Amino acid sequence: MAESEKINVLIASFLEEEHVHRIGGVDPRIRVINEPDLLRPPRYPADHKGASRERTPAQEARWKELLATADVLFDFDQTHREDLPELAPNVRWIQSTSSGIGQFVAEMGYDKRMPNTVFTKASGVHGQPLAEFCLMVLLTFRKRLLRMVRDQSRKHWERYAGSDLAGRTVVIVGLGAVGQEIARVCSALRMRVIGVGRSSSSLDSLSSPPDEFFSVGDLRKVLPRAEHLVLIAPHTPETENLIGAEELALMPKGAILINVGRGPLVDEPALAAALASGHLGGAGLDVFVQEPLPDDSLFWGMPNVLVSPHSASTSDRENGRITDLFCENLKRFLAGQPLINLLDPNRLY
Repeated sequence: MAESEKINVLIASFLEEEHVHRIGGVDPRIRVINEPDLLRPPRYPADHKGASRERTPAQEARWKELLATADVLFDFDQTHREDLPELAPNVRWIQSTSSGIGQFVAEMGYDKRMPNTVFTKASGVHGQPLAEFCLMVLLTFRKRLLRMVRDQSRKHWERYAGSDLAGRTVVIVGLGAVGQEIARVCSALRMRVIGVGRSSSSLDSLSSPPDEFFSVGDLRKVLPRAEHLVLIAPHTPETENLIGAEELALMPKGAILINVGRGPLVDEPALAAALASGHLGGAGLDVFVQEPLPDDSLFWGMPNVLVSPHSASTSDRENGRITDLFCENLKRFLAGQPLINLLDPNRLY
């Protein structure tokens, strides 16, 4: 990129002013465009979709004008998902605030309708919050926290035995940045970690390599040992309904399942049946096939299920971490270097 060439970076979802300033300070060639009054207001910290907001005709015209001049987008525009390729023809790169964008990009046809645009994910940003969520679920069920809360609410004193995690086995399906962080936390608790992924060729480069590794094709071989099963794989044709009735039946009685990947990884009716029968001891579910979770879903009323509204990854410190990633990628973009977390539209991750 020429030294004198200016690039317009349009902030497409709410970002605190301190982070906007950091982006503008990366390089003099960057022109940051941030007009919060045109964006959906956040409902909570790091809310990138925002509450509904009707723009006036003048505001809408202004926003379309900004889209037309943008070279880079910080996040996808939630107000013009269908016609974004036509409204932003000059965009060369979109930095997402989410990690699992493959299905969305394919569904909207951006990979084909925006052939000159690259997409980068927020992979790694959510590792710490998701690892902590998984730890919370493990301890909730093994320490019988739900019983403790119920007993306290009715002033009932009755001793009981919980369990501990040292020496127990956790199977983690998906060894990306988040899966590695979950593995690190589990290893720190002296759990035995079995990783399941696509290839073992890069295991030596992992920051927290598992004690054992198996390919996805060998998943059923390790499920009988999966006292705890964590799903953090992307949603692809290969992973859809990865865990069904047969796979659940292979898991040890009383096992705990955690899904922080995507809802379609699990056959939900089969999961509900395994939980209702007592074969599974519990589940911590952050993602579902249909979101928001319908009112008639069995999961709402199950005493051995923790329902999280796709919020396990969200932290009030998230925007700072995404800005760190975006600034590093901006430097690479300006230098013509490969970007971090580049989406492969064919693999959907």
